[in-house]
Amino acid sequence: MKTLVLGASHNPNRYSYLAIKMLQEYGHEIVAIAKRARRVEDWEILEGMPDIKGIHTVTLYLNAGNQKGYYDYILGLKPKRVIFNPGAENPELYSLLQKNNIEAMEACTLVMLRVKQF
Repeated sequence: MKTLVLGASHNPNRYSYLAIKMLQEYGHEIVAIAKRARRVEDWEILEGMPDIKGIHTVTLYLNAGNQKGYYDYILGLKPKRVIFNPGAENPELYSLLQKNNIEAMEACTLVMLRVKQF
């Protein structure tokens, strides 16, 4: 399942970094996006809003204010679901997703993976 990590970090102490590593361990294809592109271990962080096809899940690691510029991008990807990780809660985007028939959930990607609910 192809997953977009929006708000990716190259810092091993950040939850988005841990999510990328764990998604890889569980066999998920990942695309990581942040403000700056960089190479990290065996994966790459992209910047901007690249044209990506086949995204099933977007997992958010951006606060509500930083998500605003990505609304149209996320909707345009047509994911099946968007996960609002702790600290990324956003009723405005949540509502937009629901109006576009995209599942929106407040959850933790790390916990979902560990309990096999991802």
